[in-house]
Amino acid sequence: MSQHLVAPSLLAADFTNLPAELAMFNESEADMLHLDVMDGRFVPNITFGMLMIDAMRKMTEKPLDVHLMIEEPERYVEDFRKAGADIISFHYEATQHVHRVAQQVRASGAKAGVAINPHTPVSLLSDVLEEIDLVLIMSVNPGFGGQKFIYRTINKVEQLKNEITARNLQVQIEIDGGVGLQNAEALLRAGADILVAGSSVFKSPDPKDSIKRLKAIESDRKFYI
Repeated sequence: MSQHLVAPSLLAADFTNLPAELAMFNESEADMLHLDVMDGRFVPNITFGMLMIDAMRKMTEKPLDVHLMIEEPERYVEDFRKAGADIISFHYEATQHVHRVAQQVRASGAKAGVAINPHTPVSLLSDVLEEIDLVLIMSVNPGFGGQKFIYRTINKVEQLKNEITARNLQVQIEIDGGVGLQNAEALLRAGADILVAGSSVFKSPDPKDSIKRLKAIESDRKFYI
């Protein structure tokens, strides 16, 4: 059985009942909590910021996987780290200094991730792969939950995994957007290590069982720790 990770996305949770949603998350087999920070500039939507990260840090001991969908992420790296982020992913398209921001994230003590939009080729990350801990491939256009999965993502995962393996790097591949039981196996087979699941978990009749089923999917691809 593969050792892939499952990261439920808080964006799909019931915000009127967050304590119960976090209790379910803590009791489940989920590995980390995915938190989408949106600024209304890089993406049309606005979600939450450091205060929410700080609140979630108080409600779980599991890692917080913070996805910054904001322009100029370098302005806020230290603030999100202080709020409790264990992983900070920023968008390749949102800064002119990808290499520098990756170093900044690592210097803060968090793991560094670079996220790419559906139209961005994975080949553009070749020169920064040695400076980061994960690549977050968007399988929907960023900004809103509940979108349909873009199936070309599977080819991007395989292409990136081949380069990571060829260069013997310890870089994880995370997939965010429209992920569920209908495509998880194909993503894992292509080389994904972390599955972000929003609607397929929090909107399901039994979220804890949905997480368990995502964790139970078998794959023969190697997982990097």
